[in-house]
Amino acid sequence: MPEWVKAIILGVVEGLTEFIPVSSTGHILLLGHFLGFDSTGKTFEVMIQLGAILAVITVYFARLWNVATNLHRDPGARRFVLSIVLAFLPAGFLGFLLHDYIKEVLFETPAVICVSLILGGFALLAVDRIPRAPVHTDAGAFPLKTALAIGFFQCLALVPGVSRSGATVAGALIMRCEKKAAAEFSFFLAMPTMAGAFTVDFAKNYRLLSPDDAGIIALGFVCALVAAIITVRKVVDFVGRHGFAPFAYWRIAVGLAGLAGLAAFG
Repeated sequence: MPEWVKAIILGVVEGLTEFIPVSSTGHILLLGHFLGFDSTGKTFEVMIQLGAILAVITVYFARLWNVATNLHRDPGARRFVLSIVLAFLPAGFLGFLLHDYIKEVLFETPAVICVSLILGGFALLAVDRIPRAPVHTDAGAFPLKTALAIGFFQCLALVPGVSRSGATVAGALIMRCEKKAAAEFSFFLAMPTMAGAFTVDFAKNYRLLSPDDAGIIALGFVCALVAAIITVRKVVDFVGRHGFAPFAYWRIAVGLAGLAGLAAFG
């Protein structure tokens, strides 16, 4: 299979899975392993996530523009931005410190990804069934201490297979946030988180990239953008109707299938 076809497949999978709690990184690393896709420094898998960031900006442009243009006069807008910054800091700090270990060890260990998918699935099932009534229903108005707590949960996603959105959503539910609001906050938190990951990875690896690598990354980026726009528009309503249990069962199934594939094919 040509590398450009693999890039299209992986880009689409990235876009479809980035904003649902199933671990996009886990999916594309496992799929890339079985497709025989080997990007330079695993940079492709990180950089195409920027397409997913642009999807959030595209879908929520009006809301984000309103926040940006009212920062100087609206305390609510400033509070929202501060909540996102606070939630970003824990994983941003740890991700910078552990970048090389994550890329060189965890990204290269498919069994860890599979186990993380399975365990995360059971954890998501448990959290989704928390009977407590939600207290926080507006993603733009979470208390700052709640936002910071969600940020610490996001640190769990430094292990590939855990899922950034899954960790943040689980944290939000534990902090008594409403499910749709938890999903939306996860979308907004994705912007600085993935932009930071992109920046650090590019700074460390740009000298290694060839023109062919750049073309493959650009192709995956575009495919991730288109697929993510479709996903972001649908996922909040889906979560409101069905909760997170379907994603939990999917994670468990993919993790078990991955372990079976590793046992059979290596």
